[in-house]
Amino acid sequence: MTNPSDIPAVDNNDPSAWEAKRAAQDQLHAELQPLNKTALFDALAAAGVTHVIVSFDGYGDSGQIENVEVKAGDTIITMPEARIEVAEAVWGQPEPGRTTISIADEIDRLVYDLLADTHCGWENNDGAYGDFTFDVAERTIALDYNERYTASENYTHTF
Repeated sequence: MTNPSDIPAVDNNDPSAWEAKRAAQDQLHAELQPLNKTALFDALAAAGVTHVIVSFDGYGDSGQIENVEVKAGDTIITMPEARIEVAEAVWGQPEPGRTTISIADEIDRLVYDLLADTHCGWENNDGAYGDFTFDVAERTIALDYNERYTASENYTHTF
């Protein structure tokens, strides 16, 4: 029989333990993102894709990808159906998890990750809209981001 006093207490309310896990998660995610981006661009190049344009829109506390356009030169083509292996940070785990997903799903995941990294809350209130352009030859992703807001100006006069 185990004596309860022999079991070390776990303080689940210790913010520093959570912050350390979060920092490790963020660091692993940052290390894996370029590797996953390379795998994605390799698959797009192998399929003859030159550009992918992803349009998004969000407001009123929700947002989504509105359209994905895939091009080979100036010709619009269908999304390649190939699958790629990607790695992802798993909460509390020092090693990444690996999964095989479609190119389309990896593009979606990368777009939402990049939005969260650069404009967290893009879907809130008046929201934002824009386009991500994946340039396969340059292996770059450009973001054209437009933020909506409601302005108010106050004037006070005493006569």
